[in-house]
Amino acid sequence: MPAARERLRSWFYRPWFLAMLAAALSATLLMAASLYIAMNQVEQNESREMNAQGERFLARLEQMFGQLRESLDDLEAQPLRTCNDEMIATLQQISFSYRFVYEAAFMEGNRICSNRPRQEGLAMIRPADLRGPTYSYWLNTTTEPDENRAALMLSRGNFRVATSRGHLTDMVDLSPGSSLMVVLDHGKRAIPVLGADQAWPPTEPWPPTSSDALQVTQTRLIYRMPTNNPEYQLVLITPRTAMHVPAVWWWLLPASLALGIFFGVLVFLLVRQRQSLDAELQGAIRRGELQVLYQPIFDLDSRNCVGAEALLRWRRPDGTLTSPDLFIPMAENTGQIRQMTDFVLQRLLEQLGQLLRANPQLYISVNLAACDVMVPRIGQVMARLLTLHRVAAKQIAFEVTERGLVDVVVARENLQSLRDVGHQVLIDDFGTGYCSLAYLQTLPVDCLKIDKAFIDALGHDAASSGVAPHIIHMAQALQLKVIAEGIEHEAQAAFLSSEGVKFGQGWLFAHALSAVQFIELITRGRRLAGRRMDDEA
Repeated sequence: MPAARERLRSWFYRPWFLAMLAAALSATLLMAASLYIAMNQVEQNESREMNAQGERFLARLEQMFGQLRESLDDLEAQPLRTCNDEMIATLQQISFSYRFVYEAAFMEGNRICSNRPRQEGLAMIRPADLRGPTYSYWLNTTTEPDENRAALMLSRGNFRVATSRGHLTDMVDLSPGSSLMVVLDHGKRAIPVLGADQAWPPTEPWPPTSSDALQVTQTRLIYRMPTNNPEYQLVLITPRTAMHVPAVWWWLLPASLALGIFFGVLVFLLVRQRQSLDAELQGAIRRGELQVLYQPIFDLDSRNCVGAEALLRWRRPDGTLTSPDLFIPMAENTGQIRQMTDFVLQRLLEQLGQLLRANPQLYISVNLAACDVMVPRIGQVMARLLTLHRVAAKQIAFEVTERGLVDVVVARENLQSLRDVGHQVLIDDFGTGYCSLAYLQTLPVDCLKIDKAFIDALGHDAASSGVAPHIIHMAQALQLKVIAEGIEHEAQAAFLSSEGVKFGQGWLFAHALSAVQFIELITRGRRLAGRRMDDEA
C-alpha cells in the first residue's frame, strides 16, 4: 500500500501529467460552463419568443373583442328589429365598418338574417360559454381548419357577431401542437380558440406556485395572459422545441479548448520551473550558493550593537539573488528547510564563533521553521555545535513566528527545553499571526519582535498605526523585551525609545552585513551606514 501511494504521489510531480490533468479539468469546466450558458440562452430565447407571441395574441384579442362589442352596441342602438332586406343591408354595413366582424346576424324566432346568408356559423344553438350582464360569448364555434369560418361569437339581445379564424392567425401563426385556450370555471375547464384540444389542467404540477405569466415545464410552455374579466383567463400553450445548440456554442467550444490548452501549458511551465528551482535548491548548499548575512540589532539608547539576526541569502552563479520569500516556503514544503537551518547554525558558528567567545554579551538569533518547532531535533544539533565551537547557549537565540506554532502544547515543550539549556526564544513578526495575550502568556518567550509593517505605520493615520504601541504595552505587562524591526527614520527610533522599547534593527542603523563586516562593526565599536550592503559577500 505505501508503494502504491508513493507511486501515485510520484505521478503528481510529473509536469506533463499535471499539465494534461489541468488542461482536461479546465477544458471540461469551461465547456460545461459554455454549455450551461448556451442552454440558458436557448431557454431565454424560447421564453422571450413565447412572451412576445402571447403579448401579440393578447393585443389582437383585446382589439377583436372590443370591435365585436362595439358592433353589437351599434346594432342594438339602431331601430330595425325585423329580418328583411333593410336588416341585411345594415348587417352588411356593420361588417364593412368593423374590420374584425366577419359575420353579423339578427335572430327572429327561427329566422336568421345574416350578411353571409350561405354561412351556417351563427346558426348554432348550444349554450354560450360565457354569459355576462350585457354580452354572451361563444368560443371555438368551429373546429374546421378553414380561416373563413367563425371562431369567436358574441351576442347582445337578438344580434350576433363573429370573427374568423384568419383574424387571429394573421397576427401570430401557431406552431404545430400549440393552442390558444380560454380557461373557465375558475381554472377547471378550458376551451381551445385556436389549435388542438389540450388536456386541462396540465399534467405538470398545477396551479404553479410562481406568479410569472410564463410557466416553463419539462414538455410545454404555458403563457397565462392577464385579463380584466375574472370569469376567464387566456392561456397559450406550446410544446417545447428540441434543444437547438445556439450559434454562441460554436465559438465557446473552441475557446474552451484553447483556454484548457493554455492552462495546461501554464501548469506545465510552472511545475517545470518549480521543479527546476527545487533541483537547484538541492545543490545550492553543495555549490556554496547559500550565504548567511547578519542584520545587526542595536540598543536604542546607547546605539551599541547587542546582537544580530542571521539571514539566509541565495546568490545564483550569475550573481542574481533569489528572494527568500520564494525559496524558503519551497524549502519548507519539500523538507529541505531542516538542512538549511543546520547550514545557518554551522556557518554562523564557524564565522562568528571566535567573536562570540570574545564578547559574551553578544548573541545571534536564528529563524526556526514550523517543522523544527514541533520536534526536539534542533536542541540536539545545537548542543553538538555549541560544544564543538565552545559558545554559550545564551548567545544563540531562536526566532519563531506565530504561524509556526501549529500545535501549542508540543511547541511549548520544545521551546521550553531550548530555554532550559540557556537559549533565548523570540516571537518574530508579532501581530501578523493569531497570538492573543492569554495565548502568549502560556509560551516560554523572552522577547517580542514587532513587524516592520507596524513600525512603518507610526506617525500616519493608518488603521494599524496604534498596533505597535499596543504590542509594546502588552510586552511590558508580561515583562518581555521588545525588538522593533525595520526602523528607517530617526523619528521612529525616538518614538519607540520614548515608549520604552530597548532594542531595534533596520536600515537606520545598518543593512544586512557579511560576517567580515559584522565582525568589523563589533571590534571597532562603530555603526555602519550609508550604501546598501546586504548584497555584499
